[in-house]
Amino acid sequence: MTENATSSSRIVSERRLIEGPVSDVQLQLINKRRHDVQRFSAERTLVMMHGATFSSASLFDVAVGGASFMDVLAQAGYDVWAVDARGYGGSSRPPEMSRAAEEGSPLVNARTAVDDFGAAVDFICRHRDVPRANVLGMSWGATVAGMFASAASAKLEKLILVTPLWLSSEPLRIDAGGPLGAYRIVSPRAFEAAWRGAAPEQARDKLIPDGWFESWAEATLATDPDSPYPGAIRAPSGAVQDVREHWTVDQPIYDPSTINCPVLVLSAEWDVDVRFDVAHDLFVRLVSAPYKRLVEIGQGTHMILMERNRRQAFDAVIGFLDERVVPAR
Repeated sequence: MTENATSSSRIVSERRLIEGPVSDVQLQLINKRRHDVQRFSAERTLVMMHGATFSSASLFDVAVGGASFMDVLAQAGYDVWAVDARGYGGSSRPPEMSRAAEEGSPLVNARTAVDDFGAAVDFICRHRDVPRANVLGMSWGATVAGMFASAASAKLEKLILVTPLWLSSEPLRIDAGGPLGAYRIVSPRAFEAAWRGAAPEQARDKLIPDGWFESWAEATLATDPDSPYPGAIRAPSGAVQDVREHWTVDQPIYDPSTINCPVLVLSAEWDVDVRFDVAHDLFVRLVSAPYKRLVEIGQGTHMILMERNRRQAFDAVIGFLDERVVPAR
């Protein structure tokens, strides 16, 4: 266990491996909380799921501008956990990822990731002796979170879907076309152009504050230290297969109408990967949520949690988690 000092209260940080849903899979969990948080509750427990390409440490725990997203959540009093599905970050990598990508079929689709995420939530609830948890998923991770919520509503307190993948009548940027191998090879440096390119030309230079991208790229490469590809990480291709089999052919992989906990959907103005109309279509289908909210952050892209306007997203998430809404009689 390591401890990191932050501006107002020391953060206790831990990374651990737990058993996955099958015997040959181990899952990495990252946990952060304030050192003075000694009692745990469902309302103050949050479990997060990463997207299709970058693991939890890359998306949620890069300390830029003084703190990571996980640091901010922990400072707000939450016992916050982030999960790596198999094939990502510090979790077990399928043996096919040690061979050439073209030698295997797409690995780790959303159904597999839901199994991993469910095993992690079960562990956390046992470990903290809480009956439920809040859940946050980003992009493809929102698919995983939505699937989990639709099948295991009793385990959820609230659900947060950040730039959530959903049905699209147009092609999605994550799918470049062509045959899919077991995994993709992703260069953070090459990704920068696509990241900034989603913003209007005059806003691209200021989208990511000075030094933030370099810190993020370094942290991202560190999530795959055994990558045989210099300057690049490996990302399972199952999420792209999901796009082809579900999201661009009007075949949703889960039914939002079965989700019956409060839901926040967080969108971003310049998100070309999950456009606002896509997020809105998902939002209107959440008909069983006791209450729900759709928030669009201005001047942000699909990577809003690592951009200059990220604090607006942080505040929206924490405000939603903090509030205690009494249903009308």
